[in-house]
Parts: sequence; C-alpha cells; structure tokens
Amino acid sequence: MIQLLVRFLDWFRSFLWHKEMEITIVGLQDAGKTSLVNIITKNPCIDTIPTIGFNARTVSYGRTSIKLWDLGGERRFRSMWERYCRGVDAILYMVDAANLQTLAESARELQFLMKKQQLAEIPILVLGNKIDLPNAISENDFIDRMGLSAIENHKVCCYMTSCKNKENIEKVVEWLLRYAKN
Repeated sequence: MIQLLVRFLDWFRSFLWHKEMEITIVGLQDAGKTSLVNIITKNPCIDTIPTIGFNARTVSYGRTSIKLWDLGGERRFRSMWERYCRGVDAILYMVDAANLQTLAESARELQFLMKKQQLAEIPILVLGNKIDLPNAISENDFIDRMGLSAIENHKVCCYMTSCKNKENIEKVVEWLLRYAKN
C-alpha cells in the first residue's frame, strides 16, 4: 500500500515539475546521428539504415521529456534542416571526425545553418563522432577545421564522442538537460 502511495506521489510530482524540450540532430550522412538517438533513447537497435527525411523519438530523463528530431544528412534533405531547427531548445550537429574527406563540407553546412536569422541564439552542441577510429582528428584540430570560434549568436559547445563505445554520451545528455525549458 505504501509503495502504491509513493508511485502515485511520484506521478503527481511529475506533472508539477515536468520539463519538455525539443532537440534537432543534423549533420552529413553517416555521421552517427541515428546511432546517437538509439543510445539516448535506450533503443537496443545496433544496425541502422540511412534516415530518409526525418525520425522523431521521445525519451524521458527524470522529470524532463526530450523530443529528438533526427534529420537525414543527404544533400536532398539538408534544405529542411532550418525548418526543423526553428524554435527548438538546442541543435546537435554531428560530424564524422574520422572522415577527413567530408570535414570541409560539414563545416560549410554548419556555417550556412548558423547564419540563419531564425536560428539566432539557439544553443548548439557540435559532436565530433567516431573518435574510436584511428584516423579521427584531435579536438583542437576539429574545433579549428569546423570554424566553431567563428559562430556568433549561439552558445557553442563541442564534445568528441564515440557512439560505438558510448564515449562522452553521458556528457551529451547532461548538456541537453541543462537547456530544458522551465
């Protein structure tokens, strides 16, 4: 009986102190966006296929509910990035830090997106993913090549991650929870 009362009180409290937030995850194809969503939403799916258009998933962390928009990274889907980034609590921009051939293109797409007036002041977390691979670049080199210090009108943060090894994923979730709406 006491356990039932405790569950009821927890449920009731969740209405009083519940926070909701929306996050958009963008980046070029094969950067690991869907893998990150699977980890954050505690989905055991290991194999992923390229995202066609977008996927939306919701996960709860304590009293915070996070809606994640996972957008396709192929060139034909990039025009919709801005639309799904408007009004969100934060933007995650994921980059394959081990693919030196796509780094410049990824930096250009990020800079183009961040210049959109409708997205001004939305915090952005840039993730250099796949650091488990031997050809992944260092964090300082990544920050420089992505031009992160040139981004204005946004709070910019950067973490180097490995979705495969779940390295620094806890830091990503902690960062997201800091930007939850009150």
